[in-house]
Amino acid sequence: MATVTDAALLQLIWLASPALPIGGFSYSEGVESAIDAQLVTDEESAARWLLDQLHLTLARSDLAVAAQAIQAWRDQDLERIAALDAWVLQTRETSEMRQQTEQMGRSLVEWMKSVRPELVAGSARHLTYPVAFALAASATCAPVHDCLLALAFGWAENMMQAALKSVPLGQSAGQRILGRLALEIPAAVDTARLLDDANRQAFSPMLAILSARHETQYSRLFRS
Repeated sequence: MATVTDAALLQLIWLASPALPIGGFSYSEGVESAIDAQLVTDEESAARWLLDQLHLTLARSDLAVAAQAIQAWRDQDLERIAALDAWVLQTRETSEMRQQTEQMGRSLVEWMKSVRPELVAGSARHLTYPVAFALAASATCAPVHDCLLALAFGWAENMMQAALKSVPLGQSAGQRILGRLALEIPAAVDTARLLDDANRQAFSPMLAILSARHETQYSRLFRS
């Protein structure tokens, strides 16, 4: 069974870090709007919301795309990369969702130009975030499974922080939520790896409605 080397593990931790300057901390992905609608009001409802989001949206969409894109980058299958990138854009249901994936993808490409220029040499093409993450992760030589764990945990940390600031919650509550997400991430990754093009999906109508409402929400801390 393939295992991740120390160097690859450290690179994945780096990519998952909230300190990575790609702006993930500035998005709540509908959490702030859910709080405004009183769908999320405390630690338990925040945890349930994020667990549902992990399994119903992230696993079936961005994680599934990243799983396929990592291998496509390693195979240098640029046609496949373009198709996956286009799918991400086509399935973003609101301007906020599209702005997030474009901005984070663009920022990650700029980060790679600074620290790993060989990965993007000769290419100025913008990438959506899951496809850009796949490019960075593909260079670690880590197994796809481990790359997806890193992507999902980075998402979980950002979403926990969004809930912590917006509900608001205390640090201990935030850590308990993160612990619950961490326990569920491996199953979400396993689901994502099984999804092919016909079964990948981005159908989350309530999240899309909340995202659309957030665009005109009176008081906001986050960009989504």
